[in-house]
Amino acid sequence: MTKKALDEKRYYAISEVSKITGLEAYVLRYWEKEFPVLRPKKNRGGNRLYTAKDIELINRINHLRTREKLTIAGARTKLMMKRTAEKQTHMVGSAKIKTLAGQIRRDIEDILKFFS
Repeated sequence: MTKKALDEKRYYAISEVSKITGLEAYVLRYWEKEFPVLRPKKNRGGNRLYTAKDIELINRINHLRTREKLTIAGARTKLMMKRTAEKQTHMVGSAKIKTLAGQIRRDIEDILKFFS
């Protein structure tokens, strides 16, 4: 299914995700237990509601398992390493923005002092 087709709906039932990914529903439920990053929402009836982002994650896990021949533990580790790297990149970017904002604040204070 194309990215555009996935963006048309907000939530997908497990049966739809099963058809999209080619994986059985029991595999998807099992992976929820094994991969902490895979946590679809549930409605009041307890039915799973997957997002397009969840489906992308499932496809990534499937790729790691089938193409890269990783075990469940290996795929979990690789996903967590990538997630940690993404968080670190975000933290560095956030720190740079805070530093820049602080510098701008100091420059404005200096300008205000100059005109006072």
